[in-house]
Amino acid sequence: MNARILSGKDIAESIKSEVAADIARLKTEYGFAPCLAVVRVGDDPASAVYVGNKVRTSEEIGLVSEHHHLPENVSRAELVGLVRSLNWREEVDGILVQLPLPDQINEREIIEMIDPDKDVDGFHPVNVGRLSQGEKSLVPCTPAGVIEILKRSEIEIGGKNAVIVGRSNIVGKPMAMLLLQENATVTICHSRTRDLPEMTRRADILVAAIGRPGFIRGEHIGEGATVIDVGINNVSDVDLARDLFGDDEIEKRLAAIEKRGFTLVGDVNPREAKEKAGNFTPVPGGVGLLTVAMLMKNTVEAAKTRRGVE
Repeated sequence: MNARILSGKDIAESIKSEVAADIARLKTEYGFAPCLAVVRVGDDPASAVYVGNKVRTSEEIGLVSEHHHLPENVSRAELVGLVRSLNWREEVDGILVQLPLPDQINEREIIEMIDPDKDVDGFHPVNVGRLSQGEKSLVPCTPAGVIEILKRSEIEIGGKNAVIVGRSNIVGKPMAMLLLQENATVTICHSRTRDLPEMTRRADILVAAIGRPGFIRGEHIGEGATVIDVGINNVSDVDLARDLFGDDEIEKRLAAIEKRGFTLVGDVNPREAKEKAGNFTPVPGGVGLLTVAMLMKNTVEAAKTRRGVE
């Protein structure tokens, strides 16, 4: 079996086009463009790339964006002051504090300080509670993107067995809530799960979010299942790369390792997944591209809710 590859790029572009049209309508009918404020602390290279993508995408689709870059040694008081000022500013509709934060800052405290109605990451306990109760809320962007991939690829969710490998607050737990809302029967697996392959082979929809490169192999996948790979890992080991990629891709991956020292891989062994799955999201080019698109959508939804417009 050769799995159908679900392109995150195409779906992300569709969502961004829809959001851009919504922003243009808000400008015309109500005279405002939603505003997203992104806060980055320190000079972590990955965070710089992520924030750059968010700011650039905002500009492309017509969102107003602010980038607040604070030094690595920023004090708690200074960061708290910035977040509070963004909460108070009426023209700011969405606030995102890029994680991770330096050791001197309590991440949970900062997340809980963001106005829940501006929490476009969907991490505030109020939004987590709303999601768990099936109420309208701002939802974490990556799990929301997974739902979009499934729906826009016309993959049935209701009544299906969905298995999630990973129980993080960012992906695993909200993913379970969203799949439940779509009437799937949901199982969450993790590091303590006994006989993991037996559990995951039952899945019609298998979501891998465990943070271990190539961990999900053919033995974990039932014939014809839809496999959603949420993982993003850097692999520099040539032997591991040869294990993960088939003849059609290995030369490109080895060239990437030679050029920049690593290649991006997910939590699923793509070579084995393509042989067993019916549908499969690649890394890169899959779920990761949806995360920024859903952030843009969340910002517009937050703006409409806060301002009382449709």
